[in-house]
Amino acid sequence: MNPVIEKLLNSQKPSIRYKALVNVLGHDPDASEIKQLQEEIHSSQRVGLLLSERGKDGCTPQHAYSKWDGAHWILATLADLSYPPGDQSLEPLREQALEWLFSSGHEKHFAKRTIADRVRMHPSQEGNAIHYLLKLGLADERVEKLVERVLSWQWPDGGWNCDMNPETSISSFMETLIPLRGLALFARTTGDNKAKEVTERSAEIFLKRNLYKRQQDGAVMNYNFVKLHYPCYWHYDILFGLKVMAEAGYINDKRCTAAISLLESKRLPDGGFPAEAKYYRVTDKSISGRSLVDWGGTSKKQMNEFVTVDALSVLNDLE
Repeated sequence: MNPVIEKLLNSQKPSIRYKALVNVLGHDPDASEIKQLQEEIHSSQRVGLLLSERGKDGCTPQHAYSKWDGAHWILATLADLSYPPGDQSLEPLREQALEWLFSSGHEKHFAKRTIADRVRMHPSQEGNAIHYLLKLGLADERVEKLVERVLSWQWPDGGWNCDMNPETSISSFMETLIPLRGLALFARTTGDNKAKEVTERSAEIFLKRNLYKRQQDGAVMNYNFVKLHYPCYWHYDILFGLKVMAEAGYINDKRCTAAISLLESKRLPDGGFPAEAKYYRVTDKSISGRSLVDWGGTSKKQMNEFVTVDALSVLNDLE
């Protein structure tokens, strides 16, 4: 067996073992031993830390969108860790997140942020909620309302953007990837044709730019795009882009080839992949960007298990 995969399968982190078995080796996610592994994720120390600040009401004391310790980000993280679906104890966090997304304070911005016939909101917020509510088995009729909202905000070129400059007419990678991810999952789950059509259009935002290059001259769009991170939260990098392309069914599009080659070039001598930068800080202080857990830090020479298992999952999806 590949030594890196063997190392992942022996990881102390059950979420890494789960992803290695299901996403890399292709094991049946409905198999009893895989379901048991999800229960290990449920009771893991990492998940315990993520949920450690819930009060008696099941909610966190921070605003739902507090980076990265609010209910919204906790649920998004649990979904990405393959936390088992249907846990009713997460419902207070769901309500905390949806109370914010459907609040008058949030919705009053819709008209204010409609400039030059484009809604310039942050659909990555709604897109993330669509994704984690479906993944965690917490979805109800409000998911369809979030989907309708995101669909109504789509820009003519197929994506989304929050830029308030009326001269901006091109969609943003950061504000398009996560809605694409959520809508693709919604389309797979429900068979909704409209959501499927929208994901096809929004995928073009990335594919026609080879996931990281400017159309005009082929230059790197943003050097943070070509560094590897975990978690990305709302940020973009080539691994997150490839991960969503795989989830949405576009990983074998030839326009992903350059990003795949770039990803493979970052493979370490031991076969793993590093986290080259990070967007979080592990601290007890109440600051923006605070993480309750350590995701392995950064290093140019040592593999990061979370980055590695996602990278191998992407490469495994190639035909």
